[in-house]
Amino acid sequence: MQYSSKELEKSWQEYWSQNRSFEPSEDFGKEKKYILSMFPFPSGRLHMGHVRNYTLSDAFARYYRQQGFNVLHPIGFDSFGMPAENAAIKNGSHPKKWTYDNIDYMKGEFKSLGFSFSKERELATSDELYTKFEQGFIIDMYEKDLLYRKKGFLNWCESCHTVLANEQVIEGCCWRCDNQVVKKDMNQYYFKITKYADELLDDLHKLEGGWPKQVLTMQENWIGRSNGLEFKLRFDDESLSKLGKNFEGFDVFTTRPDTIYGVSYTALAPEHEIVTYMIENLLIDDESITRIKEMKNASSIDRQKEKSGIALNLSVTHPLTGKKVPVWVANFVLMDYGSGAVMAVPAHDERDFDFAKKYDLPINAVIKPFDGELESDKAYTEAGELFNSEIFNGMNSKDAQSKIIDYFEEKKIGKKTTNYKLKDWGVSRQRYWGAPIPFVHCESCGIVMEKKENLPIALPEDIEITGEGNPLEKHPTWKQCKCPKCGNDAVRETDTMDTFVESSWYFLRFCASPKNWQDEAFSKEQIKYWMGVDHYIGGIEHAILHLLYARFFTKVFRDLGYLEFDEPFDRLLTQGMVLKDGAKMSKSKGNTVDPDAIIEKYGADTARLFILFAAPPTQELEWNDSAVEGAYKFIKRFYDRSANVRKMDTLVNIEHNSLSKDEKFARKKVYEALVRAEDVYTQRYTFNTMIAGVMEAMNALNLQSNEDVWSEGYWILSSIMEPVIPHVCWEISKRCFSLKNMTPQKVIEEVFVEDSITLGVSINGKRRCEIEVSLDAPQDEILEIAKKEAHKWLEGKTLIKEILVPKKLVNLVVKD
Repeated sequence: MQYSSKELEKSWQEYWSQNRSFEPSEDFGKEKKYILSMFPFPSGRLHMGHVRNYTLSDAFARYYRQQGFNVLHPIGFDSFGMPAENAAIKNGSHPKKWTYDNIDYMKGEFKSLGFSFSKERELATSDELYTKFEQGFIIDMYEKDLLYRKKGFLNWCESCHTVLANEQVIEGCCWRCDNQVVKKDMNQYYFKITKYADELLDDLHKLEGGWPKQVLTMQENWIGRSNGLEFKLRFDDESLSKLGKNFEGFDVFTTRPDTIYGVSYTALAPEHEIVTYMIENLLIDDESITRIKEMKNASSIDRQKEKSGIALNLSVTHPLTGKKVPVWVANFVLMDYGSGAVMAVPAHDERDFDFAKKYDLPINAVIKPFDGELESDKAYTEAGELFNSEIFNGMNSKDAQSKIIDYFEEKKIGKKTTNYKLKDWGVSRQRYWGAPIPFVHCESCGIVMEKKENLPIALPEDIEITGEGNPLEKHPTWKQCKCPKCGNDAVRETDTMDTFVESSWYFLRFCASPKNWQDEAFSKEQIKYWMGVDHYIGGIEHAILHLLYARFFTKVFRDLGYLEFDEPFDRLLTQGMVLKDGAKMSKSKGNTVDPDAIIEKYGADTARLFILFAAPPTQELEWNDSAVEGAYKFIKRFYDRSANVRKMDTLVNIEHNSLSKDEKFARKKVYEALVRAEDVYTQRYTFNTMIAGVMEAMNALNLQSNEDVWSEGYWILSSIMEPVIPHVCWEISKRCFSLKNMTPQKVIEEVFVEDSITLGVSINGKRRCEIEVSLDAPQDEILEIAKKEAHKWLEGKTLIKEILVPKKLVNLVVKD
């Protein structure tokens, strides 16, 4: 009986395909499990990160099918996006052909790895049918005032020629190509995600226990809710006159109202409307205008590094003291947070302190330590006692915060306010390969929604991709249309949607049955049955972008009446990266491993076993060629030793008490592996410990020769290992058990009942050896066995005392 992975795996892959083995049932009376991995972008080939992700989800899916659940385990392709367009530019191909050719190739890889995905619910987000439903949702959101268009300074990637959302700017660079991001003034469509800021934050507690704490913290920090004081700083008469009385002043927000008496200057963002007005009206000199434009074009990260500013020669009046406070433009002030203006208190804020030192601005301390003196060479940012603060002198700075807010509200010069770091989600992209935004620009009617009966608004295929601008803008006919409202000539919107829109609801689309796939995105009945996702698996790099947006869409769809729940993913597993030579695998580093090559040499089961055995899922996994070889050898051994099993259709009944010590030990290790497996699949997810338990059981089986014990062992072990190495387990199960063991396995408690016990033997309190005795052995017999085993430490000694501590140890006291 020779193990041949190629023949064995191919035959079972065909069997599963022909028998629809992995399609979910339409019986909604069954208990369900929805197992989902974050779907891939079809870049052409799977990498080992993909293999790890999908092997994990496949293990869960296969386990729960064995347990009798109705399992939905779908896959799709996040197929819109800039890489396809960039590849088209590079290779002279069409983005659609490049994308769908890659999808076909990756489907073949999925099959060769034995992944148990539903074939009948596959999707690609670039499918016109998917676009049709998505555009309908966008229209619904626009009608509910959850989508709007406005002009603003946006994150622009010159390399990708498109706008990026704040979440897609990583340390000042494009999340996709890693090039520097600049600011650009242009129109943009926005989702009102800020309308859900409180709910997105407050509902994080519902996910505790099911989501990693790290992800919850990352989302909490990104939303960034903070309570504080908002008030207006009003210009003095001279500044009002200089600005032509077009601005009374500007609003500021602070989380430190206790420092209000320490304000020594204020600062505006380079994009602030007052700064823009001054530039347009030449109220600032040319050199300063140039420097302000440089600030605008710098990334948010760069603007936080070295502090830079320009005095505007304007002053506002302090709301409590009446003193004049100078107004500056500062690069560290961003329009993304608050009003794009700050009150600066250099004595108690490190950033403000650095700026004040650089430009020789006043530093007015108003808080001192409860014990000790203030240091003049740095900002004091801790709690302390107020001074130089008029009626609030002597007050604890923490207590003073609410008191000062109350004082502002009492005087009607300010109010308590909640602010958020989270900003509305900009979704316009100036690229071709994306879902068209379903709006029309009409000279008479303005921006008009397309009629739903005209959907989908599909992309034209006869375009030329050059990398210069948006091909939809240059298409001779596509954007010409009639206004859905008045019927006059109009122009289609040429911006396409951020691809994160597609991934924000794809998990709902999978819930649609093949029966209604063409007619609706999903039905309430199906959504109610399948959602939420029981196990969602993917990288922690999606903690903010995808996961936050998916939560937002779920809440929006709830409010639109499509569904009735608040959160999409019940449990989240974030797997670690796959490394080689200590670094993340990448083509540029030349340290990638081709899954196809591993399958060709060792088989899919070997790749799967190594992935799950090498490290716990949440930890980084270091690729190890010798460990891959070891995984292959174990599978071969596992297959070969199935020759010790006799064919049976039901689990053999074994009289445990009649077995030898080695036979009992083998049964015990088999059932220990079963107990561990149940815990791993339902609680801990440490597949490596489960596999180690199976290996221990195999070693124990090998120490005995009872055919019944071997048969029982394989009945259980091949069931346990089927989610990990399915091809070889189905082969063994078919040959030995007619596939009858692919069912829930019951633990037999009698195998854990010990009929002997091991006791330590000490001489004068020092442990020397061990003895194994029957549980019901009398004391005299135990002492005799102990003395016999420890005889060499008793020679020439006088035994003066024999002590037995029941079920623990024997201590023999001797003297020379």
